[in-house]
Amino acid sequence: MQSAGVITITTRATARPRPTTSPRRAVAAGPARVVSRTTYWRRRAVVALMVVALLFVMARAGAALGGSTPAAPERHPAHSSAVSTVVQPGDSLWTVAERLAPDDDPRPVVDALSSVRHGTVLTPGETISWDG
Repeated sequence: MQSAGVITITTRATARPRPTTSPRRAVAAGPARVVSRTTYWRRRAVVALMVVALLFVMARAGAALGGSTPAAPERHPAHSSAVSTVVQPGDSLWTVAERLAPDDDPRPVVDALSSVRHGTVLTPGETISWDG
């Protein structure tokens, strides 16, 4: 014959209290140390100065690692902004340059087109691309 096992259920009410931490030491009872108002504000000023210095160092480190600082403009990845135009009958390098870079001075564009083309004549229907 098998003997039945004994099951014991212990609840918080019946459990024996066990210390979970080491007993606390008694703090010497004495008068509390009073800090003057000047010392209080001086400590706050030192903490505020340390926070500002820490923020400055973190911003400089972020900028050195390639991040943008709050004062720096946002950086955008380089993308190809190539503009192309088709040469029309009667066009010159100047009119083509004005169509390729309408908001800029056309002289640098004319110089670049002239040096790339090596003096060849524009042909109507030719496509010219400019990536500024």
